[in-house]
Amino acid sequence: MNWISNYVRPKIGSLFNRREVPENLWTKCDECGSMLFHRELAENQNVCTQCGNHMPITPRARFRALFDGGAFTEIPVTAPTPDPLQFRDQKKYPDRLRAAQRETGEKEAMLVVQGEIGRVPVVAAGQDFTFMAGSMGMYVGNAILAAATRAVERRCPLVLFSAAGGARMQEGILSLMQMPRTTVAVEMLKEAGLPYIVILTHPTTGGVTASYAMLGDVHIAEPGALICFAGPRVIEQTIREKLPEGFQRAEYLLDHGMLDRVTDRRHQREELTVILRMLLGLDPAVQADLPPPVLSNAAAVATQPAASAER
Repeated sequence: MNWISNYVRPKIGSLFNRREVPENLWTKCDECGSMLFHRELAENQNVCTQCGNHMPITPRARFRALFDGGAFTEIPVTAPTPDPLQFRDQKKYPDRLRAAQRETGEKEAMLVVQGEIGRVPVVAAGQDFTFMAGSMGMYVGNAILAAATRAVERRCPLVLFSAAGGARMQEGILSLMQMPRTTVAVEMLKEAGLPYIVILTHPTTGGVTASYAMLGDVHIAEPGALICFAGPRVIEQTIREKLPEGFQRAEYLLDHGMLDRVTDRRHQREELTVILRMLLGLDPAVQADLPPPVLSNAAAVATQPAASAER
């Protein structure tokens, strides 16, 4: 028996040929620190199975869990003029856009779709916080106008999921102009007598909160979501006082009359079904053969970086 050939070489070879374990198999909850298997996390709509922490979720994954049978059709959005201010800081604005598109696989920070929720035709718009912190620029303004226009054409409700760090500084005053533009879009829905429901997710801040995110007929928030114009740290530094516990979180705003409901993400489909059907004068009860949502596509769920929002 050759000890080197039969034992030493295979042992050394196994060290170099050992397969690497993929890093994306597990996700760490930023609240309780639990290690969560990505497939179980995806099936739970990116809600921690241990503590119930609502972790970030992409609009596509959210819509798969929301629409009947997970089926929806994307609505095209007019692309704005690229880099209108020729803005540059450490990187050129077009370079930042391309990097965000590669990272997320999306064109921009908002996705607009149409489908059915509880057998009710609905137009939905969702902000993607992974795309430059979901910042509101001209594309987001165009997306909300496209969503409102399609909702009016189809005579159906608009459901919007907000998640943003505020306006996009690379577009300067043009990004701030989206506040009145989106307000006009919401007014189109109100004039047509169509429901506009907003689900505020973590975080919803800045000019987004000061415009379309707080103009809904019904406001629902996810548990623990930060919802504000200026963040609590900025306010504390300005007034030099300690803010109350949970200030500007969804539960605090609900207690002070700023929200209608705080609803777990896993129950939003059922709650939206009841609300939409009631607002449209339909029977809130839906038949038991309603097609279930699609929750098994783990690749559709992406955790998002903390960015500048306070968690």
